Amino acid sequence: MVNSEPTVSDSSALTGWFKSSYSGGDQGECLEAARGHADVPVRDSKAADGPALVFSTQRWASFVTAVKYGHIGT
Repeated sequence: MVNSEPTVSDSSALTGWFKSSYSGGDQGECLEAARGHADVPVRDSKAADGPALVFSTQRWASFVTAVKYGHIGT
């Protein structure tokens, strides 16, 4: 699979990170997104200084919609 989305190598350089209100428990399977940027940076919550993928707002909205309606398998 070819990734055409940009990445940020050190996501701690970005601000506005938040976890979904649906994230809970201790499994550590959460991701964080950052507000206040032209595109949507997304990172693994366990790796705050690790890389982040950066999605266009349209692609991020499509992903969130697919999750919301159960179109992405577990």
